[in-house]
Amino acid sequence: MLLTIADLIDPDQLPLLRDELANLTWRDGRVTAGKVAKGVKKNEQADLTSNTGRKFHSIAMAAISSHPVILAAARPKRFSNLLVSRTSDGGHYGPHMDNALMKKSGDVFRSDLSFTLFLTPPEDYDGGELIIHTAGTTQAVKCAAGDLVLYPSSHLHEVAPVTRGVRLACVGWIESLIADDAKRDMLFDLENLRVSLRASLPTQSAELLTLDKTVANLLRMWANP
Repeated sequence: MLLTIADLIDPDQLPLLRDELANLTWRDGRVTAGKVAKGVKKNEQADLTSNTGRKFHSIAMAAISSHPVILAAARPKRFSNLLVSRTSDGGHYGPHMDNALMKKSGDVFRSDLSFTLFLTPPEDYDGGELIIHTAGTTQAVKCAAGDLVLYPSSHLHEVAPVTRGVRLACVGWIESLIADDAKRDMLFDLENLRVSLRASLPTQSAELLTLDKTVANLLRMWANP
């Protein structure tokens, strides 16, 4: 499942976040790449350890980790720390796989889902599409500033060369309570159905109670807290 969430960051807040990024220190993006990915990565990574960087991280993480669509689609167990990339002057990130196992504060977690939060308006740069390769299909995504794309970490993906302007994006990973993509998608479908039915049926209707029971019991069967 590839899911786009519009306006995850409020449009009025975006200029303030970009101003924060302008004051950060940037370093070679290969520092955070895996062994294979280092060879195809040409971008810069923001140092988020400063007060300004921590402020940005806090604002962005709060918005991402509390969004109801992410909660329903990803069933998050843990979020990685966020990374912010800056790509320009032909910079790119060639086809690669994200590491299956990552570290956060010394703990190892599994990357089930990846996300990209676009921070630059698409008209401000050429190229820079997020390209996701699935079985027999390639999808190129270039979203509005403030939009987030969520997709399984099991897919090969890349960032096309930026030939004009500067592309800023925030990326991160989620370990889900539900490791299996198909099971997670099924629960998301049921959650969307439940939201739709709540608009037309009483809370204590037989249909909603049955649906509530089914979702709860599937979580009992599949979740790994």
